[in-house]
Amino acid sequence: MSVLIMAGQLILGLSILVILHEFGHFIAARAFGIKVEKFYLFFDAWNFSLFKFNYKGVEYGIGWLPLGGYVKIAGMIDESMDTDQLAGPPQPWEFRSKPAWQRLIVMLGGIIVNIIVGIFIFWVMTIRYGETYIPNANIKNGIVPGTIGQKMGLRAGDKIIGVNDKPIVRFEDLISSKVLLDKTVLNVQRGDQKLDVKVPPTILNDLSDYGIEEFIGRLPRTTFVVATVIPKSNAAKAGLQKGDSVVAVNGVPVKFYDEFQTELKKFKNKPVGLAIKRNGAEVPLTAEVNKDGMLGFKDPTQGLYGISVKTDLPKDTTIKYGFFGSLPVGATKAWGMFTDNAKGISKIFTGQVKARKAISSPIGIAVMFGSHVDWIRFWSLVGFLSMVLALTNLLPIPGLDGGHTVFLIVEMIKGKPLSDKFLERAQIVGFVLLISLMVFAFGNDILKQIAKH
Repeated sequence: MSVLIMAGQLILGLSILVILHEFGHFIAARAFGIKVEKFYLFFDAWNFSLFKFNYKGVEYGIGWLPLGGYVKIAGMIDESMDTDQLAGPPQPWEFRSKPAWQRLIVMLGGIIVNIIVGIFIFWVMTIRYGETYIPNANIKNGIVPGTIGQKMGLRAGDKIIGVNDKPIVRFEDLISSKVLLDKTVLNVQRGDQKLDVKVPPTILNDLSDYGIEEFIGRLPRTTFVVATVIPKSNAAKAGLQKGDSVVAVNGVPVKFYDEFQTELKKFKNKPVGLAIKRNGAEVPLTAEVNKDGMLGFKDPTQGLYGISVKTDLPKDTTIKYGFFGSLPVGATKAWGMFTDNAKGISKIFTGQVKARKAISSPIGIAVMFGSHVDWIRFWSLVGFLSMVLALTNLLPIPGLDGGHTVFLIVEMIKGKPLSDKFLERAQIVGFVLLISLMVFAFGNDILKQIAKH
């Protein structure tokens, strides 16, 4: 069921974006009097479609090959590789008959719409939810670094007070692109000592393998008490109760929740001694730790967690902006995603990030949507993917909008169009490149999923 939910969200999200992207080309072409012959979601390879109908001279349909979509514009060499229509003299309603600047707008129409859609989504979400964050100044017990953060030199309890000597206002910014994509130095307060910790430019490779939690935990370091005990779990069998404080694990003192988790993981599939503070008295207990290093059920199919905890997380802050005030905030978020992805692509070309670590197929995107429906997460991802789609289509690869745009700019500089034969061959080269990239991305994500399981 979870796979179906992930696939359903993926298909819905990408279908919305593909239709709107192609609508951008469609509306621009129609505005300049260019005939559009087809408008398809997915590809009707070998002229086979799942559904189609004609309306005012345009064939609308859904293809069987779910690799995007297209509009077929008369007088243009595109994905269909239909060159027969170019054999005759140019007609006034054809793409090739229009001035280069009009054709350029048609080519950029899909990208422009994707950018508008991304801005709109984040604008509406900002209107609805505002911005919620944890003030960094309210962090009392510092951070919880994972494997990546520890390798860099961070320690549990460190307080990161600045990035590149600029104060950090929001705790969440510590795992944002401001830190991960630029040449970043973290300004750290460790007790009475101040020091700088450099973030390596190759950190995205490690994040791809281990996840963002292995850099800096999404939540700051906190103390804890037991809030609930799951019946029949190892925690319940050990005698843990609501309100208990764990003060030691096998004789090792623990104060913070991350310390408790770290010590438990040392005793996977083993019994462990717990010192519990209950009603002012210390009570010794013995608990079985499961294979995941948690006080969950012995049968992993029944669950992993034996307790939930109450922590002393600092209170978060929410800012509301209003209808018009939300627009620049939403636009900044959307544009930030566009530029962040551009930086990520540049890191691939400079060798700082391995392509297999950074490139995802629809399989990887489906995993991002998750196995349950969360509409805030869904629309956030759709907004993000809209900006990614805009950037990807802007790449100067034949077959993408960016490739067509480059050829049109060359034509405008030269004062005459490139030959149809050249455009046809470039389209074939671009098609091979895109298919190769897609095969690589799918294979890469399949291997990642196999490795995880």
